[in-house]
Amino acid sequence: PEDTVTSSFASFIHAARPEHLSQTVRQRSKRMILDSIGVGLVGSTTRVFDIALRYCRLYSSVAVSSVYGKPGVKLSPTLAAFTNGVATHSMDFDDTWHPATHPSGAVLPALLAASQMLAANTKPTGLDFLLAFNVGLEVQGRLMHFSTEAHDIPKRFHPPSVVGTLGSAAATAKLLSLSSAQCCHALGIAASLAGAPMANAATQAKPLHVGNATRLGLEAALLAARGMEANPLILDDIPGCSGFSAFYSVYQPKPLSTPGQHHEFLLEKQDIAFKRFPAHLGMHWVVDAALSVRNLFINYAGAFSPSLIRTIMLKIPVSKYINRPFPSSEHQARHSFQFNACAALLDGEVGLGSFSESSIHRQELRELLDKVVVEHPEDNVANFDKMYGEVALLLHSGDVLTGKCDTFYGHWRKPLSKESLLKKFRSNASHVLPEEKIEAIITLVDNLETLSDSSQL
Repeated sequence: PEDTVTSSFASFIHAARPEHLSQTVRQRSKRMILDSIGVGLVGSTTRVFDIALRYCRLYSSVAVSSVYGKPGVKLSPTLAAFTNGVATHSMDFDDTWHPATHPSGAVLPALLAASQMLAANTKPTGLDFLLAFNVGLEVQGRLMHFSTEAHDIPKRFHPPSVVGTLGSAAATAKLLSLSSAQCCHALGIAASLAGAPMANAATQAKPLHVGNATRLGLEAALLAARGMEANPLILDDIPGCSGFSAFYSVYQPKPLSTPGQHHEFLLEKQDIAFKRFPAHLGMHWVVDAALSVRNLFINYAGAFSPSLIRTIMLKIPVSKYINRPFPSSEHQARHSFQFNACAALLDGEVGLGSFSESSIHRQELRELLDKVVVEHPEDNVANFDKMYGEVALLLHSGDVLTGKCDTFYGHWRKPLSKESLLKKFRSNASHVLPEEKIEAIITLVDNLETLSDSSQL
């Protein structure tokens, strides 16, 4: 749209020229520049500057950490974590928890990179690695439980960019064996590096949220390890001075009990949702509902014939960023109730190829999208634990066929079988690795507790 605030900002930036600056503006701005240089010069004598400088010199060291799908390519630990985090969320194919976040992608790349970073005589074992991973998951889960807002499909901040950053910091701090004080500071530093807006969902920028979460959490732990300090009350609710509460409108933190007899990990209580196809989690309800009604239609008509359909009715929860009637890109399609329902109806499945440009712009798919009408029943709340998907086909004959899904296959209430999960892994890995390496990874992970050096991963 032409007449928006954003476009006005963009137009101003593009059109500004030196001649637009008055003499007063020039003089005042030069004073500001001079003062800022002086402040920077004296700041170079402080300890915090020294810590930051020593940290940044990591980038000039030999690259040691591997990159997904690129044999022989090594980056610095933080950049490897970032790159692998982006890869993890690049197709919105990664796991999802409740309250809503993508827990693994924000933690695992940091731990992989850190394992390769450590000296040979300090390599963590597979058991160390597994513990650190679970610490990262637990921190994320507990933080989300501090706010009722976090239980619903998000509207303001993308959760992995918030809780994932702190989860990455916690997991890395555990792997690096930081002291209690250093772990506290790592969380405080991570809070200052966290947060990304939901407006960038369905764009290429969204995978950066997970890449940044895992990278910045790793950075927070490394900075804390080198002496960087932060607010020691960052997770407390301090009236008039927001810490982590800045990310949630309702925030009621509770202490985390000591591990052991009086503590149960959240993963113990609730499984993870694994996606069968690469799209936003909400899409899985409407796809299963669409596949169900498609089978009814074939039994009714003998074959799937779009010409017999007058209207496609979707009953979905209210969530603006995944209600996209006519997606025009791969990332928009992954975040469109309408697209995923119609793709499932037309093809009888949704998979990697469903989000190619040629698939998105098919005429027959566009014709189905034209028939979609959306309703938001009051009982269909925007919550991954309570929502449902319903697809009804209103036929020209007057008949109505309906498919409904309360719990899709892969949801934490209906988890994927071992066979299904292995099938998904092998299928995904086969795009970049030969069969023997795929099977070797399966074996390594399956025997992680006995691995003497987790950097082998």
